[in-house]
Amino acid sequence: MQVGMVGLGRMGMNMARRLVEEGHTVYGYNNTPEKIREAANYGIRGANSLKELALSLEPPRVVWIMVPHGKPVDDVIEGIKDYLEKGDIIIDGGNSYYKEAIRRAEELEREGIHFVDVGTSGGIWGLKEGYCLMIGGKKEVYQHLEPIFKSLAQKDGYLYCGRTGAGHFVKMVHNGIEYAMMEAYAEGFELIWASPYRDGIDFARLSNLWNHGSVIRSWLLELIELAFKKDAHLESLRAYVEDSGEGRWMVKEAVDMSVHLPAITESLFRRFRSRVEDSFAERLLAAMRREFGGHSVKEKKD
Repeated sequence: MQVGMVGLGRMGMNMARRLVEEGHTVYGYNNTPEKIREAANYGIRGANSLKELALSLEPPRVVWIMVPHGKPVDDVIEGIKDYLEKGDIIIDGGNSYYKEAIRRAEELEREGIHFVDVGTSGGIWGLKEGYCLMIGGKKEVYQHLEPIFKSLAQKDGYLYCGRTGAGHFVKMVHNGIEYAMMEAYAEGFELIWASPYRDGIDFARLSNLWNHGSVIRSWLLELIELAFKKDAHLESLRAYVEDSGEGRWMVKEAVDMSVHLPAITESLFRRFRSRVEDSFAERLLAAMRREFGGHSVKEKKD
C-alpha cells in the first residue's frame, strides 16, 4: 500500500522505514529538510510540503501523522485536508487524548474524510522488534488498513479496539500502567540502594537475574539492565523525570469516573516530585524512559 508519513522523528522515521522494508511505498514529510534527506537513505520518498505529500498519493489516500499531541496534530490536519478527497484516511498514531480523536473524527467526517486513532507502543525498538498497535475508528476502514498494521506490528501485535477514540483511550491506560510498573521497579532498587548490601550487589546482573524465572521478569528489566551497564550507579543522570501527558489524562478520567487508581496516581505525582529532588529511584525512572523511548534526559554537569 501507499502511505504518507507526516513527522519523521524517533517514531515516525522508524515506522516509515519498517513499512518500506515490508514492501509498502512511503512518502515522508517533516518540517525540517534534513530529516527528509535522511529518509531518502531508507527508501522513503521525500515530500517538501503537505500538499506535495497528499498529491503524491493515490486515492484512497492514507496519511499517517506522527507529531506531538495537541496543536501540532491539528495544524497538520488543517494543512493537508484541503488536498484530500472523500474516502481518504487520516491516521493519528501519536499519544493524543482520546476526546481529541473524537472531535477530529467528527470534523473530518463532515468533509467525507475518515479518521483513525492508533495508539502506538514500541519506542525506538519498534523498527527491529515491531510495534504494538491499539486501533479505533470505523471497522471497515480498519479492515482496509490492516495490511499496514500487520506490517508495522509484531505477530499478534495489533488490535481493533472499537469506535473512534478507543485506540487512544486504550493507549492512555497502557501508559498509565507503564508509569506504575516503572515506579515499582524504581522503588525496589531504591530500597536496595539505601540498604547495607548495596556495595555487594551488581545492579545490572541483578536485573538480568530477575529476568530468569522470576515472576517480575519483563522487557523493562532488560532495559534497566542496559541502563546499569552504561552507568552502574546512574551517576551521570539528574533525577528529573518528565511526563508526556497520558498519566495526567488517565488520572483525570479516573476522577471523572470515580475509579480508584492509587498506584498510577502516585506514580504520576512521583514524577512531579522528581523535579525538586534528586533520588536514585528518579535517576532509574529517567534511565528507563531513555532506554525504551529514546526520550531526552537531564545529565549532571561536571
